[in-house]
Amino acid sequence: MKSVKFDNIDTIVSKIVCVGRNYVEHIRELGNPMPEQMVLFNKPNSAISSELKYFSPTHRFEGELCYLIQNSKIVGVGFGLDLTNKDAQEYAKSKGLPWERAKAFDGSAVFSHFIKFSSDLKDLSFKLWINGNLAQEANYDLMIYKPDTILKEIESFMSLEDNDIIMSGTPKGVGSYKIGDKFEAKIYEKDKEILSCEFVVN
Repeated sequence: MKSVKFDNIDTIVSKIVCVGRNYVEHIRELGNPMPEQMVLFNKPNSAISSELKYFSPTHRFEGELCYLIQNSKIVGVGFGLDLTNKDAQEYAKSKGLPWERAKAFDGSAVFSHFIKFSSDLKDLSFKLWINGNLAQEANYDLMIYKPDTILKEIESFMSLEDNDIIMSGTPKGVGSYKIGDKFEAKIYEKDKEILSCEFVVN
């Protein structure tokens, strides 16, 4: 079983629950309709990686604020990249098929380390640079569904086990990437940097 670093301890994750279409500008960016209810999908443990791998020109990155759960509460935060096979997803959507081939493949959930967080989630934001250029940024106010609402919705039909991770959705700015690209992400509490991480595509 694969793990993430939480408070510098290797922590096994059972599953990853992802929120789709949680930022209005990202929905418009991809030409998707506004969701009538929260869009949720899972990634398995086998999707977890600490390395950002290149797959093909049809794969894109989606940077996200991520939350680690214990006792049905958010206890940790980290940065994650939800990797997507765009062509596979478009085909699945056109046929009304599940998204696993596009979203749940090995290495499709790339995570930083996680840190303990017990302050106000409203104060969190992130920025992602690629090769020194700002690619994505997001904060609490831009989310359609806030963290507490996400947690409540998931637990209305599915149990969250300790150390499960929620990926809270991506803002505008998603795109393709190539070997050698340098990704740098930072999470802020208000204006204070509390986490940073780097990935170089291999």
